[in-house]
Formats: sequence, C-alpha cells, structure tokens
Amino acid sequence: MKRFKKRLLIVIPVALLWVVPLVWMLVLSLTPNELVQQNTIRLIPAQPTLKNLVGVFMTGLTLRWFMNSVVVTVTTTVLVVTTQAMAAYAIARIPFRGRVLVYPLILAGLMVPREAMFIPLFLMFSNWNAHNTYAALILPRVAIPLGVFLVTQFMLAIPREVEEATQIDGATRWTAFWKIILPMSLPALTALAVFTFIQAWNDYLWPLVSATRKEMFTITTGLASLQGNFAQATELGSLMARGVIAALPLLILFFIFQKNLIRGISMSSGTK
Repeated sequence: MKRFKKRLLIVIPVALLWVVPLVWMLVLSLTPNELVQQNTIRLIPAQPTLKNLVGVFMTGLTLRWFMNSVVVTVTTTVLVVTTQAMAAYAIARIPFRGRVLVYPLILAGLMVPREAMFIPLFLMFSNWNAHNTYAALILPRVAIPLGVFLVTQFMLAIPREVEEATQIDGATRWTAFWKIILPMSLPALTALAVFTFIQAWNDYLWPLVSATRKEMFTITTGLASLQGNFAQATELGSLMARGVIAALPLLILFFIFQKNLIRGISMSSGTK
C-alpha cells in the first residue's frame, strides 16, 4: 500500500504536466476571442461559448484538411495492419529459407532515421508525378518495421499445437491464419493499429514536403499554415478550437482501446 501511494505521488504530477496544456487549449477554445486577447492565462473559460468550435467547420479549408487526415490515416492504418500481420505470420509461423536473414534486415529499418529517406522518397514520387495525391501521403508509411516486430513477438507466444490441430482437421495455412492466429493476435493488432493511427494523424514533416497545394494539406500542416497568418494570430480562440478538433479523434481512440493497447504491448514485450 505504501509503495502504491509513493508511485501515485510520482504519477500524479507527471500526469498533470500532460493534462494541463490540453485543458488550457480547451478553455481557450471555449472563450470568446475578445477575452482571449486580453488574458490567455486561464483554466476556467470566461463567458463560455461554442462559437469557436462551430466556426472551425464553417470557415476556410479546415473541414477539407480534417477529411484529408481521416482518409490518409484510416487507409494507412488498414494497410499497415494487413501487411504487417501477414509478414509477421510468415516470419513467426512459416519455416522458409532465409528467414534468419530476413527478420534482422527488417528490424534494421528501425535504425534508419525517417528524415534520411525524405530525399529518395521525394524524388521517387516526383518521377511518378504523384505529389499532392493521397497515394504520396499514404504509401511511405505502410512499411513499419516496428509493426512487424510487435506482431511477430506476439505470434511467437501462441502455441504451435493450436495451429497444428487445425491442419490435422484439414484446414489450410490461410484458414489457420485467418480463423485462428489472427483472432488470437487481436491485442497486438489493436496496439499496432492505435500506434499507426496516432503517428499517421500527427505526421507533419512528410505531408509538409509532399503536399504543396492547400487542398491536400492534412490537419497538422493546415493548422501550422494558419499560425503564420496575422489574422489568425489575433483569433487565438479559433486557433485553439482547431487544435481541439484535431486532437479529439486521438483522445477518443485511446479511451476506447486503451485496455487492448496495454495488453498488446505487455504481451509482446514479455515474449521470449
């Protein structure tokens, strides 16, 4: 009990460091712009109003940016989970020549800084005339070595007897993967999906490089472009409202899948 209280005393201040900025942003978004210009240091909204939040979707291209982020993030997440699950199954469950070499090569991708690949990626999509398209925003994020590692470690913990029993009953390897291994790997796949969704939604550097037309901005690059606008700088309430709308999907996603996320990470990291 004493250890729990000591840990709680450490966790609470750390949690406040993360929560206070979010609360501050929410309060400013609920405060009229005129009052925000007078005082921005407040944790309780003065004369609360929903005008700023409603105005997010009524002016400018914010709605288009939000929908761009939804399309890019959802498509990226689906592709990543699908490809990483199949790759992890092949490495963890199928004996093939060169497996000992393939897996370390995939993990070696974790050591390559993402920014180091920007120039070849930019040139490649330029040759395809694919910049300012959804394909250019989605495809570079599909190959994630961390996803292969996470799901592979989880699948290695599944007893082989389970899969062998289905094969004795006449099931093909695809059937075993689809109906046995995949459902049992749901915690790891959920964790991978949440990680991918968060990274794709918050991605700023690659959309900044690839999307040069305002119509193809994601919510991150779109909000960043508004910060350099003097008119928007005088409407901090509206700017904070855009930030709240941008962060809302991530908060909802985490609260819904936090149990699966924690379980998937703990089981994958505990695999020997």
